[in-house]
Amino acid sequence: MSTPEQENVQPDAAVADAAPVELSEVDTLKAALEAAEARANESRDQALRAMAELENVRRRAARDVENAHKYALEKFAGELIGVKDSLEMGLAVQNATAEDLRAGSDATLKLLAKAFEKSGLQEVTPEGQAFNPELHEAIAMMPSADHAPNTVINVIQKGYQLSGRLLRPARVLVARAPD
Repeated sequence: MSTPEQENVQPDAAVADAAPVELSEVDTLKAALEAAEARANESRDQALRAMAELENVRRRAARDVENAHKYALEKFAGELIGVKDSLEMGLAVQNATAEDLRAGSDATLKLLAKAFEKSGLQEVTPEGQAFNPELHEAIAMMPSADHAPNTVINVIQKGYQLSGRLLRPARVLVARAPD
């Protein structure tokens, strides 16, 4: 038989033995919690940095698009300045003959054609070709024995394409079978 003091000692010893185990588990859990908090803070920091970088990319892209809209015609406008200069020089000449004016107009037209070519602007001149409603606008149909039906007889107004995209259809007269 044990005395009450001995009984009290044994449970205290059991509690004492259990306390170091519990403290060790608590320390382990605290360490795991601190590590998890550190990873969470690191992940939060990375997410904030990624969001900031994404916002910077959006702003940069918006600025690039705005500049592209503003300066899209810069090269073409530079080419047209030469055409305008040529026209102004022709108008500034006093006592010009009709031949001089014609030569100046031809030179200016060549400058304009070069500017169009450099910019990817092409004329649509379909005379003698089959009528194509995607590129041509028929003004009238005329009976013709000399041309096959649905062939362009005459171009009233040239059409234009920009890099393969139609800007203005060619306005044409189209042949039809004679009556």
